[in-house]
Amino acid sequence: MIASHLLAYFFTELSHDQVQRVDKYLYCMRLSDETLQEVSSLFRKEMEKGLGADSNPTASVKMLPTFVRSTPDGTEKGDFLALDLGGTNFRVLLVRVRNGMRHSVEKHKIYKIPLDIMQGTGDELFDYIVNCISKFLEYIGMKGVSLPLGFTFSFPCHQNRLNEAILLKWTKGFKATGCEGEDVVCLLRDAIRRREEFDLNVVAVVNDTVGTMMSCGFEDPYCEVGLIVGTGSNACYMEEMKNVELVEGDEGRMCINMEWGSFGDNGCLDDIRTEFDVVVDENSLNAGKQRFEKMISGMYLGEIVRNILIRFTERGLLFRGRISERLKTRGIFETKFLSQIESDHLALVQVHSILQRLGLESTCDDRIIVKEVCTVIARRAGQLCGAGMAAVVDKIRENRGMDFLKITVGVDGSLYKFHPHFSSVMHETVKQLSPKCEVTFLQSEDGSGKGAALITAVACRIREAGQH
Repeated sequence: MIASHLLAYFFTELSHDQVQRVDKYLYCMRLSDETLQEVSSLFRKEMEKGLGADSNPTASVKMLPTFVRSTPDGTEKGDFLALDLGGTNFRVLLVRVRNGMRHSVEKHKIYKIPLDIMQGTGDELFDYIVNCISKFLEYIGMKGVSLPLGFTFSFPCHQNRLNEAILLKWTKGFKATGCEGEDVVCLLRDAIRRREEFDLNVVAVVNDTVGTMMSCGFEDPYCEVGLIVGTGSNACYMEEMKNVELVEGDEGRMCINMEWGSFGDNGCLDDIRTEFDVVVDENSLNAGKQRFEKMISGMYLGEIVRNILIRFTERGLLFRGRISERLKTRGIFETKFLSQIESDHLALVQVHSILQRLGLESTCDDRIIVKEVCTVIARRAGQLCGAGMAAVVDKIRENRGMDFLKITVGVDGSLYKFHPHFSSVMHETVKQLSPKCEVTFLQSEDGSGKGAALITAVACRIREAGQH
């Protein structure tokens, strides 16, 4: 009956009745091997739907073509400029690539985007971006040089080629008018022309997932998958062109931006979603959307825990039945608390401190239960992420008709990096569900920044090869 080592260890502290009542609520969040296999199979079916021309409109996993056609081969070289826009911090980088997979960020600057610019007009936003580029080129002493440029633009976009991205909708607090439905590369070029100071060759526009895969690909030639697990979550991988029905051509491969956070939006995950997942979804800004992401990413895990703690308190299982006003505040239980609580072994000092900050007087029993809730929610997130990744690597293996596949996944994101157990749970799940794949996970450093420059380097190498 008791699935948790923690509850088992403290069984002498908690009454038998308490253990049973806690376990009743958490039981549905402890996923069996069979359930994880089912999730992985469902994910694989949604991938196939997303790749199909006829089935794509109703697929929950959209499988967007990125027009990135190749990973590095080690012959790329040159200086490249990279822009990285995915939030209030806008970054400009100079990346130097040399033969033999060596590359380095030579210079970089971060520019804060003011709220009035984020929510003003599109012209004002892109004029501000170009002004930042101008300052950066002056800083590195390259104002008169026309460099190939890669643009990491981490907002939902539709692409028809590598250097075009139609903005579908703004997120993350951006509301600049006149941009949605427009090609952001054209908006950038128009702003460069208005300034009349310099010219830049915009070669590629990508999202952070693709950038992560590519930056790790320069470190490890086996890297053909990118994964982000931070505030949000997404993945990409190299798919055979013959399977990508949304793009003409059957030769070679193309990187697919899966937008996997929306897995389950069609109801296929309803059997494993709990009452707590439903409440968190219904109270979010995008109810009914990104359901998979809401079960695995940093923006939501703390909120799931908060809702469980409230329910336990209402049932008299915690805090003598007294809910503090602070605990009633949406978003007050931050996901970083899960990391801190799980890093705090048997002393439970961190648990006590965090609960105090939330206005909660706790007993030792309360802290044991709160820690168990955090453990179960984080473990489920790691397992679900692993089930999705297992489907991806197995599909790559089957695509290539291989009995055994050796592959590397480039990973970035705060949840993956900072939670003490998330990564190991995810790795173990992938290993268990994909026994015919040897999967290495390579943590990306500054993937979203460098990635666009490195994709630009690969595109330039391919273009030059085609000209000879």
